[in-house]
Amino acid sequence: MTRGPTTGGTASTGSRAATVAAGGSRTTSPSAWREDAYTRALRTGTGPLYLRFQDGRLLPLAVERWLADADAADESVLLRCRGTVLDIGCGPGRLVAALAGRGHRALGIDISPTAVARTVLRGGSALCRSVFHPLPGEGRWNTALLLDGNVGIGGDPGALLARTAEVLAPGGRLIVEAAPAEVDECCEVRLDGGLGDLGAPFRWARVGPAALRRHAGRAGWVPARTWTAAGRHFAELRPVRRSRPDAP
Repeated sequence: MTRGPTTGGTASTGSRAATVAAGGSRTTSPSAWREDAYTRALRTGTGPLYLRFQDGRLLPLAVERWLADADAADESVLLRCRGTVLDIGCGPGRLVAALAGRGHRALGIDISPTAVARTVLRGGSALCRSVFHPLPGEGRWNTALLLDGNVGIGGDPGALLARTAEVLAPGGRLIVEAAPAEVDECCEVRLDGGLGDLGAPFRWARVGPAALRRHAGRAGWVPARTWTAAGRHFAELRPVRRSRPDAP
């Protein structure tokens, strides 16, 4: 989803993450994803559902795809998942359910109770939790996922990528989906169900492939591989290996 400039340009990544975790000044709004437009779309299985930007732009959200089974593009991600998998912003759980069906220990987290309930109904495991709050198995997950625009969570890609590194085991991998266009923006947005039912404002980001490489590099990640499937752009990231201070 969308990314953009952060506030407090001199702040460290850690302090930005702390601000997001604390629900700092309009950085995130969990209530926005619990309001009528999103909840209704998940319950009815159809849109319309948009992200509405301050300048009036509308970005359609793929509700029907989220509620369907994993497709060919998702399959290209599932094949690269190793060991235990944490799906950050799992939505209604198509990937968590698919991974569970393949024998992975997979957990989805989402701030929408309705999305979590849908995940469980599909046979997956999920918690109603923000990635910036304490999570089960921190430091032990082998693979983490940020798909369907979820690299935009919190409106600060650097803080999110740094936080994700904390939940992964040494040598763990992060699979991220970039926006299809070369964009790098952070905006205040609202959910819009097309019926005049605008949700609360919250920060979000959109990051294209080149911008993802920049943000990842600053946060200590390097691409292990990149690929495109069905018009969607993915990158598998690995943490930069740093020598020990006493290493020659």
